[in-house]
Amino acid sequence: MKRKILIVEDLFVEANHLRIMLKRAGYEVTGIARTYEEAVSLIQQDRPGIVLLDIFLAGKKTGIDLASVLNQQHIPFLYLSANSNEEVLKEAKATRPSGFIVKPFREKDLLVSLEIAEYLHENSSESQLKREVDFQVEVKQLMKNEHEWSGRVLGIVKALQKLISFDYAAVGCIGEHFLPFNALHFLRTGFDDYQVMDSEGLRTVWNITKGEFDALMKATPIDPRTQFYNGERFREIAAANSIRKMIATKFGMRSNLVMPYPGITIDNKFFFISLYSRRPDAFSENDLELCDRIQVPLERLVKEMTSETPAPFPQVRLGQSVGIVAGNRDAENTFKGMIGQSHLLLNVFNLINQVAATDTSVLITGESGTGKERVADNVHSLSSRRTKPFVKVNCAALPISLIESELFGHEKGAFTGATTRRIGRFEQANGGTIFLDEIGDMPVEIQMKLLRVLQQREIERLGGTETIRIDIRVIAATNRDLERAIAEGKFRLDLYYRLNVFPILMPSLRERRDDIPLLVNHFIGYFSRKIGKAITGVTEKVLKALMEYDWPGNIRELENVIERSVLLARGNTIDQVSLPTNNTPRDEPNTSDTTFKNIFENERDHIIAVLKACEGRISGENGAAKVLAIPATTLGSKMKKLGIKREIGVS
Repeated sequence: MKRKILIVEDLFVEANHLRIMLKRAGYEVTGIARTYEEAVSLIQQDRPGIVLLDIFLAGKKTGIDLASVLNQQHIPFLYLSANSNEEVLKEAKATRPSGFIVKPFREKDLLVSLEIAEYLHENSSESQLKREVDFQVEVKQLMKNEHEWSGRVLGIVKALQKLISFDYAAVGCIGEHFLPFNALHFLRTGFDDYQVMDSEGLRTVWNITKGEFDALMKATPIDPRTQFYNGERFREIAAANSIRKMIATKFGMRSNLVMPYPGITIDNKFFFISLYSRRPDAFSENDLELCDRIQVPLERLVKEMTSETPAPFPQVRLGQSVGIVAGNRDAENTFKGMIGQSHLLLNVFNLINQVAATDTSVLITGESGTGKERVADNVHSLSSRRTKPFVKVNCAALPISLIESELFGHEKGAFTGATTRRIGRFEQANGGTIFLDEIGDMPVEIQMKLLRVLQQREIERLGGTETIRIDIRVIAATNRDLERAIAEGKFRLDLYYRLNVFPILMPSLRERRDDIPLLVNHFIGYFSRKIGKAITGVTEKVLKALMEYDWPGNIRELENVIERSVLLARGNTIDQVSLPTNNTPRDEPNTSDTTFKNIFENERDHIIAVLKACEGRISGENGAAKVLAIPATTLGSKMKKLGIKREIGVS
């Protein structure tokens, strides 16, 4: 049975046209609202299954205001609008719509968008429900395991990590006038690894006395309500001299979600779970709703745990006051080709782990060289489609004249030069996954055709009449700001929403500098084996330079720098590295007077620098041609053209 639909549109002609199309397709229209207030009233009278929502309405409130009401009531909605400005788009995106239909649109586009919105809403709800069911299964398993208190608490932390991403957890019992503090603290150090601390361990890490610790405890406010503190709110609540302030200062936390359980008491102390994140916007209203839903199974587990605890409840202690607990899943082996342990990368691991098992479309964004293709590789390899084709398409590299043929294929004779039938990339990926890299560079005229393929899951080869059904999972990636491109009319808003079902943002290397030493060691090991050298590492001076550099080219640039350094290294350790001297961040352009060299002067200087580093050698394993990745004959020609003598590189 088709869902009932509410139309929220202030232009009567457009609203009535929508009503006619929907009724013709068999949908029941519950009403037409011109304002926010009319829409709220109609929702109360007859709850719709889905809402078609214009962003700009009559009256002071907009469709974006109504979207928050719809989210609270779990009613899916699609925005109806022409391309809007970047600021409005960001506000609309934050409301998590189930789709976006750009005016003007065809009737078929509307009906397909509705079907997809229903599917995505149900799929999203089903995916979330599955994760919550899995959580309950894990919790039940914890009841059966004969772990001591600390082992079960760790189990709770690991189970929660699969539902809510966090970097630090405090779990235990607290009371307003009661000491000692019966809680354990968990600092995430890897994908499945935690540093575990009891109260004595915390005092050691923070270098404070027991009296100072007790004073912090007494100053920590206690609220029996589940709530979160992001950004500025967290800074305000952590400003006082309390446990929160110490956690924020010592571990760099910037947001907090508190889940108290006043109904569970031990020695007049009530049980609580407090989660922290280094991201300033980590928690949301959705997390509060989630906490309500998982409260019952958690309470049941904790009550069973406390019933087995003899009174009076002892101070929670570990065998060692500070310890590392390594999990069963190693990030380097689970997420192939992705190296690092920074909190931003761990959050990416969480997202990959969540989405891989579904067929949901994924949009990977981030600067060039951050590793977006690696994310796509791992989403596919961890999915149920891993044994099926994985077809990669670089949209920026395809000529406009050939892109349609490349994607959808063509029949013999479809155009001049089409001497045989060609199977397109979408057809090649049937049953598996297609990765559309640099999707932001796709021509606008092809975007509409791509949107219809993604919506209808069928293609026609150029010059053909046969409709071919395809079963694919779509992953897209871009280094462009698509929201700005939409505002400029360079990218379709409805295509963006069709792709951006599950966004993953890859952080830049300068945002995850803690991972640089791990990446450096990884690349040294790889290129040492490849080249046949025994390089063991870098000097402290070189590592300091690498850590301080801004890395505009991100991991790809670091990889190239290490490869070049391994080639030029004279001993077992890299003691010098070549980095650009002008390291002005891209968002802070250099406004000082500069004399620019032309391209030939820059090329000449670069070749001379490499020749000097190679002591004048042109060919061979350690020659300049190898470093420059060009044939020795080509280098010789360039040197002659640029007036470079071989002797210039000999000291």
